[in-house]
Amino acid sequence: MTKVLTTLSPFAEDVMQGLHADNKCLPSKYFYDAKGDKLFQQIMHLDEYYLTRKELEIFKTHKDAILRAINGTETFRIIELGAGDGLKTKVLLKHFMEAKVDFTYTPVDISGNVLSILESNLKKEIPGLKIESYEGDYFDALAEIAESPEKDIVFFLGSNVGNFSESEAVSFLSKLQNFLKKGDLLFMGVDLKKDPSIILNAYNDSQGVTREFNLNLLDRINDELGADFDRNQFLHYPYYNPHTGECRSYLISKIDQVVNLMDEKVHFGAWEAIFMEISKKYDHKQLTKLAAASAFSIKQDFLDSESWFADVLWEKG
Repeated sequence: MTKVLTTLSPFAEDVMQGLHADNKCLPSKYFYDAKGDKLFQQIMHLDEYYLTRKELEIFKTHKDAILRAINGTETFRIIELGAGDGLKTKVLLKHFMEAKVDFTYTPVDISGNVLSILESNLKKEIPGLKIESYEGDYFDALAEIAESPEKDIVFFLGSNVGNFSESEAVSFLSKLQNFLKKGDLLFMGVDLKKDPSIILNAYNDSQGVTREFNLNLLDRINDELGADFDRNQFLHYPYYNPHTGECRSYLISKIDQVVNLMDEKVHFGAWEAIFMEISKKYDHKQLTKLAAASAFSIKQDFLDSESWFADVLWEKG
């Protein structure tokens, strides 16, 4: 059974704050309602969205080496932040179970819907797996788990670290490191810099699923907060900066308009943007800098066959 640690951060407050900012923005964590979850599952299977395939390749190719690197002879707990549907993680969980290592799997996600589905599927697909789910904020979960005696291995997969700017990533990983014990590990998925057209296409797919994923947040605000966004009056616009490695997504108002939201009026000028999401890509020099800045030591990197994606294993010293 999923354990609820905390209530979610107030949706209405975050939306109002973001839309009243000088540069309008909406938190990307709110993409993931029931419809958003399904849309993201579609995105992960798109031809253009290579990230899932590449990380899955790493897990299938290097599962033995990954188990050796995390020292699978001792009892440990896998804490997966932003577990989603567990598609890729299942490869490792099944392998670890077959290797008869003693571990507990603890998925953490803000979406209770996703966790419920994941837990149900895992009980069917991997009988005997020890699983304890947490719905809510990552750090609330870590605070509750931190006192456990076994070795903790935090999984932060799928290039989730790319949802932060570089300074935000340092802040997040430094805070994460504070919840870990000496010798605990971070196993993190990182999208690497590559041909800019390949990166941009991953966030601007030909079927328009990513566009729908972004616009669904406006629908959610309408449904849950009583707003009257007209999604047809917003343009989905992603762009990639190869210098910074940042792919940023925006929704841009096509016209001068006013949106009613919780007894207030939010004005949009023609071509005014709402910042929706960042997906930062790294090179190896930047990753070395990031590990040092957040007080982790690098143990090992695992790459796909084209070196488009990396899963890095870092240790708290």
